[in-house]
Amino acid sequence: MKFVKTVLAVSIGLMSVYAGNAMADALADIQKAGVVRIGVPQDFAPYGSIDSSMQLQGLDIDVARLVGKGLGVKVELVPVPISSRMAFLQTKKIDMIISTLGKNAEREKVLDFSQGYAPYNNSVFGIASIKVAGPADLANQTVGVARSTFEDLMLTDSVPKSTVIKRYEDNNSLIAAYVSGQVQIVGTGDFVAISLAEKLPTSKPVLKYVINVSTCYVGMNKGEPALVAKVNDAITVVKKNGELNKIVQKWLNVPLSEKIATTYQ
Repeated sequence: MKFVKTVLAVSIGLMSVYAGNAMADALADIQKAGVVRIGVPQDFAPYGSIDSSMQLQGLDIDVARLVGKGLGVKVELVPVPISSRMAFLQTKKIDMIISTLGKNAEREKVLDFSQGYAPYNNSVFGIASIKVAGPADLANQTVGVARSTFEDLMLTDSVPKSTVIKRYEDNNSLIAAYVSGQVQIVGTGDFVAISLAEKLPTSKPVLKYVINVSTCYVGMNKGEPALVAKVNDAITVVKKNGELNKIVQKWLNVPLSEKIATTYQ
């Protein structure tokens, strides 16, 4: 009987812990702490990089600060590798991701997303002499990608089985591999291709085809509707007052598309 009571007590204790976790309110915790921890890129210009003063800069950095302002708290910028940004969030090392995060059905199973805040196209680029117009043309070819990016996921699903997908830990490693000739075709964001063109002015990578016309979203853990609503409110404000459009123009040299600018959530 004593054993049964002990087991019952432990079970009730565990249920209390789980109930407490289930009822946790991330927004309330953030407001109580007075700070929001936001995962951002540091090796992916123009969305996030380190300047000459060793400070973070970029589109995602500016958006993170706008979101923090909308939440009414200080912002702690946490540099996160693209390949592990979701793990950082799910283990609660950060409160949200603002790091060129795209949305798909698989990710929606484990994350909640804000409304879109910036454009981001995913494409295949390569040297001019290789003829590629679509996934089928990548048969028996090697394609470089940054691990766990949309390009990685979408190419894995669409290319022939004979395609070799070579995965690098981050975009800097991918760029270095292309510049050094380790790979001649890459799947990446259009703005990474700009970096490649700057490094190889006499042999710029050629756009082969667009994999997906994508949008960047803020990612948050499931089950935090108050936080999602507050982040959406903050983004709506900067869409309507023009601040977000100025940031996009500053870093991407294009205006915020009408679809993103006029879609509120």
